[in-house]
Amino acid sequence: MTIFRTPFLFMLAVAVGMIAANVSVAAEPAGAASVTSTQGKSTLMSRDEVTRILESNRKIVSPNGVDERVKVRINGIDQWLSIRGKDRRNPILLFLHGGPASPAMPEAYTFQTPWEDYFTVVQWDQRGSGKTYEANTEQAMEAGMTVDGMTDDAAQVVQYLRQHYGKQKIFLLGHSWGTVLGVHLAQQHPDWFYAYISVGQVVNGRHNEEVGYAFALREAIAQGNTQAMRELKAMAPYPGPKLTLDNIGMRSKWEMYYGGLAYGRQDYQFEDDAESLSPDYSKADLTAIGKGSLFSLNHLLQPLLAVDFDHTTQFDCPVIVFVGQHDYTTAHELTEKWFSDIQAPSKRLVVFADSAHMIMQEQPGRFLMHLVTDALPLAQKAGDAAPAEIARDR
Repeated sequence: MTIFRTPFLFMLAVAVGMIAANVSVAAEPAGAASVTSTQGKSTLMSRDEVTRILESNRKIVSPNGVDERVKVRINGIDQWLSIRGKDRRNPILLFLHGGPASPAMPEAYTFQTPWEDYFTVVQWDQRGSGKTYEANTEQAMEAGMTVDGMTDDAAQVVQYLRQHYGKQKIFLLGHSWGTVLGVHLAQQHPDWFYAYISVGQVVNGRHNEEVGYAFALREAIAQGNTQAMRELKAMAPYPGPKLTLDNIGMRSKWEMYYGGLAYGRQDYQFEDDAESLSPDYSKADLTAIGKGSLFSLNHLLQPLLAVDFDHTTQFDCPVIVFVGQHDYTTAHELTEKWFSDIQAPSKRLVVFADSAHMIMQEQPGRFLMHLVTDALPLAQKAGDAAPAEIARDR
């Protein structure tokens, strides 16, 4: 989610907008979904009923399957994992969510279920995020609220998964803010990973702000949006010597309005709505997202803006980069240039034509296709995959 809703990383538009959305959702009464009966009368279905239906629909019943939500003690605090897959023989894929503090677990049900045929998928609520925020005090979490501290948290998660499931290697997928941790982890422990999969890569924090701002202003001028032009020009020169949350929020608001977060959409309401019905999150967990975002931004905003991977281009594990052609939350031009400089045992760039920053939700079928065709064979070569289907022509 970042930017601050979704990113920027999920960053700010969204950190600010998301907080209000999640708090209001948690405060709503149980009746939230409207349905029409066979008699034509409108009734309300409770959130509990909706989540029960969703949970039943995605229930894993295969004998080799895994469906666990576990709380693991990592670096002095309890951290929550969701681990789901149809066959334990498949490779593990660890998803590093965006934000900071924009967990993917609550909306994963909208895109992840088909992945579970090919991977054991792990959603991890990072320090300061969602269920993990709810399970700990801010005082207990704050010592590790640094890029180095959270990279070490991620390393401990990987070690837990490798040991608990008997895997020598796993896939590491970072989205938005999660790519910051992902790059550091892939640099430190390349032997742990079949590949580092980058989605919405953060390459250079301040340069990203500059490009996203220019995109929003360019679109505002082209469409004659006087309010957007006035608000954006009032911040010039942007990003300037010292960025504030208010300025980042304003830039993110208009970048999102012009489709830089989700292509063809002016807001992120579709995601908020889906998140509010998550079968993996309670109302308390949903409320914790907004609180955790504020807490995390206080610690991680400046480190995020200081990210500079322009010259971090040597990898000792394969690298797969997924880019939305319309992404200006993490500007696609910066990612494509970064990819061209990467040196790795193998590398692949995939540009999704009808996506911005939220590729797995915008083009879920094509996203999965590329996970299966570009990533999965790396594990299959090592024998780390369930047998394929039996097929015949007659």
